[in-house]
Amino acid sequence: MVIDVYSRYYCAECVFNEIPRKGALVKLTSDSEAGNIRYTVSVTFFPYRDPEDFVISYDACAEKEIYNARGRRSKKREKAFMEGFEAEIDGLAASMGGRVLWDAPIRDAVTA
Repeated sequence: MVIDVYSRYYCAECVFNEIPRKGALVKLTSDSEAGNIRYTVSVTFFPYRDPEDFVISYDACAEKEIYNARGRRSKKREKAFMEGFEAEIDGLAASMGGRVLWDAPIRDAVTA
């Protein structure tokens, strides 16, 4: 079962495939199957031209596995992952030549 533990849209700066990207979707995702739990962080940059423009382009995205082991979801573990979340996303964003503007959220966070 795949669950987005946390997701939120932010303003961003990135040029990818020669297209300016002004928005980013960031996520902490859990994926459990057959007694294993896996957590990933991801960032997807998209053009974002106005408050109604949430057309996500999946060519400007990066994902990193931060945990993979036997077990199940843990709120305590997820809280610890959220403490380092911005730093993990910043590293992924930088690898694509972009950055997330953490002080400029576009929408409220969604949590599970």
